[in-house]
Amino acid sequence: MKLTLGFSPCPNDTFIFDAVVHKKIDTEGLTFVTKIADVEELNNHAVNSTIDITKISFHAYAYVSKNYIILNSGSALGNNNGPLLISKVKIYPDEISDLKIAIPGKRTTANLLLSIAYPNIKQKIEYLFSDIEEVVLSGEVDAGLIIHENRFTYQKNGLKKIIDLGEFWETKYKLPIPLGGIIVKRELNLPLQQKIDRVLKRSILFAHAYPRESINFIKENAQELNEDVIYKHINLYVNNFTTELGKSGRGAIEKLFSEAQKNNITPNICKPIFLK
Repeated sequence: MKLTLGFSPCPNDTFIFDAVVHKKIDTEGLTFVTKIADVEELNNHAVNSTIDITKISFHAYAYVSKNYIILNSGSALGNNNGPLLISKVKIYPDEISDLKIAIPGKRTTANLLLSIAYPNIKQKIEYLFSDIEEVVLSGEVDAGLIIHENRFTYQKNGLKKIIDLGEFWETKYKLPIPLGGIIVKRELNLPLQQKIDRVLKRSILFAHAYPRESINFIKENAQELNEDVIYKHINLYVNNFTTELGKSGRGAIEKLFSEAQKNNITPNICKPIFLK
C-alpha cells in the first residue's frame, strides 16, 4: 500500500525516517511517497488534509485534530530542548511584549510557547526558520524565535539569548516540553494506523542501533553539515519519548493543549488524540 509521508529536513527527522524511507527495515508491505519540507509547510499540508502521515507542530495539531490522530512513536519532546528567543543586543524579559519578533510560523509550537509566556506581544513576523538569525543580525527585527539547528549556532554568530522557552515551560509546569509529533489520518482504519506506528517505531529502533547508517541522508537535507552539530541535534530531540510517548509524554501534550485552550490560543479538541 502506498501512503504519503511528510517530515522536515532537520537531522532528528531524517535520522528516524531514514530506515523506513530506504526500506532498511520491514515496512510490512507499506510504501511511502515522501514530502520533505519545513515544519510550517507540513503544518499547512495537515490543515488541508493533503497528506496521510506527517510530522506536525503540536500547536498546529489543535487545528487538525478532527482529521488526524497522534502516533505513539516519532514525537519530539524532552528537557532543555525548547525554542530560544534571541537578539543582537541585550534585551530584558519585561521588554519582550514591545519587540518586533521573527517567528518560524504562526502554528509552530515555538510560537505557542511564546504566546503562553508573553500573551501581549503585538508584532510577530513569519520567516523560514533558517532565515531568522539573518534577519535579527540585519536589524530587520528586534528578536527572533529559533528552533532546530540554530540552537547550536546562534552564539557563534554573536547573538544573545533573551529567554529559553523550554526552561520557562519546565519551570512552570514540571513537565517535558512537547514540540512536535507524527500524525496519521483518522480515515485510515485502525489496523493500518497501528501498522504505520509499528513500522515507524521499527525505523527509530534501527536508527538507534545503527546511528551512522543515516548520515548521508541527514547531510543531503541538513541546514548545518558539521557532524558535531548534527549529532548534538539528534541527541537532544530524539529520545525515549520519540520511541514511545508513554504516560508522561502524553500528559505533557495534554497540558500544552489545556494551557492553549485556557488562554484562548487554540480551538478546543473534542476527539481522542492518541492512537490506541
